[in-house]
Amino acid sequence: MMDEREFQKQSDATLEALRNRLLDVGDENNFEVEGGSGKLEIEFEDEDETRFVISPNAPVRQIWISALTTSFKLAWSDAAQAFVQEKTGENLNQVMSRILTEKLGKPVQV
Repeated sequence: MMDEREFQKQSDATLEALRNRLLDVGDENNFEVEGGSGKLEIEFEDEDETRFVISPNAPVRQIWISALTTSFKLAWSDAAQAFVQEKTGENLNQVMSRILTEKLGKPVQV
């Protein structure tokens, strides 16, 4: 397991790259991306004011996504050089693509 400093470095870089990609995707799909305090929030312009939250969880060295009434937990994979969901083998961008596609009802590629 990586130490806390290495986790912070990897999660910061990963979340910044994700933020930049989501800003582009959000413009095309009518959602807003907010960032700060080490986390990202995606806010949808729907009647429920749906929000997805992506944040690092340093004690367990994971990135957590709260979306679609589910919590997705991704841990660092040395083999993939990415944060990966153990159950599905998907990396962070793949998980985000899947849940955004499900939420928006049309294909979204992150």
